[in-house]
Amino acid sequence: MSLVIPDAVVRASGLSEDDLLLEIIILLYQQDKISLGKASELLGMTQLKLQKLFADRNICIHYDVEEFQEDIKHLREKGWL
Repeated sequence: MSLVIPDAVVRASGLSEDDLLLEIIILLYQQDKISLGKASELLGMTQLKLQKLFADRNICIHYDVEEFQEDIKHLREKGWL
């Protein structure tokens, strides 16, 4: 599914399209709607870089058992475990 955001909304935000996407993804993360891994995937940046961005904004990292298990699965898929 694609979401079309009217140009007027983008202009009113004063943000570029990329920055608006970043803000939406950060909001979804803060509301526990997406994981850190999913947020970093959607933004095309490493989790470490995203964690640094969150730290710069004083946003707490959510990390629970389910996310730990996702990380373990991801590491195994990459052959790092």
